[in-house]
Amino acid sequence: MKIRFIICSVFLMSLLSMKAQEKFSVNVNIKTEPTDKVDFNETSIGVFFNKTINAKSSIKNTLQYTNLGLNNELETLGSIDELRQIQDKFEISQKISNSTKLSFSLTPTANFQHDLDFSDVSLLGSLEIKQDLNSKTTLSIGAARTSIFGNPKFLPIASLNYNISENANLLIGFPDSKISYSNNIRNTFSLNNSFNGSFYNLDAQNHLNNTAAKAVLLQMTTSFEYERNVEKNWFLNFKAGYDFDKKYKLTNSKDHTVYDFNTSNGYVLGIGIKYKQ
Repeated sequence: MKIRFIICSVFLMSLLSMKAQEKFSVNVNIKTEPTDKVDFNETSIGVFFNKTINAKSSIKNTLQYTNLGLNNELETLGSIDELRQIQDKFEISQKISNSTKLSFSLTPTANFQHDLDFSDVSLLGSLEIKQDLNSKTTLSIGAARTSIFGNPKFLPIASLNYNISENANLLIGFPDSKISYSNNIRNTFSLNNSFNGSFYNLDAQNHLNNTAAKAVLLQMTTSFEYERNVEKNWFLNFKAGYDFDKKYKLTNSKDHTVYDFNTSNGYVLGIGIKYKQ
């Protein structure tokens, strides 16, 4: 219990150091992803802060807790019914020139089953250079230590952001692509494609002859989202999509697959509520 309190305090330090009067948002999201063999039900809550330091520098912080419930058909693996994640992303953006910006992020994350320990904490992050090619187009290139393919690894990241008009925007890149459109100040529609994944340390290696140490999930998700500003600072979000090449497996301490659930692809449905100012 003491270890859990200490780790949670570390994640909160950067968040609590910010002033509440700066721009911030709080969101709660519920998502379901049923497949033939396993149903995934996710609930998450996040808090976002954005603070401008001066004309060239700004900082952002996003603290998020996620609870992933699993409904397995196989009773022998039924003990893995919940997986949890606490993640804090701290980002610094610095203008190098009028057209060039450097962004650096650190993301400590704790991925665990039930019992939180120091060994469950990993450090992710990214470094990006953003170059304005003209008034409408921005090119971003960089590298990130990310878990989008299940286990943490270093990968290149890149994107091209193009403002089609005042109401439409296009982002093409890896790992995320998106096209969004607003027909008025209250409605935003978007079509998204993203590579996403995560891993979770298991409490005890008592699965499949004491060899399973991690649960690993990954997929590519294509989704349509609609966000509605229902009243001043309150927003509702609806999401419908499909997971491609979805994988859920158990691995040992050397990241070798111990058991593959062979989950099929499946649809994604989600709803969320957000308060922001």
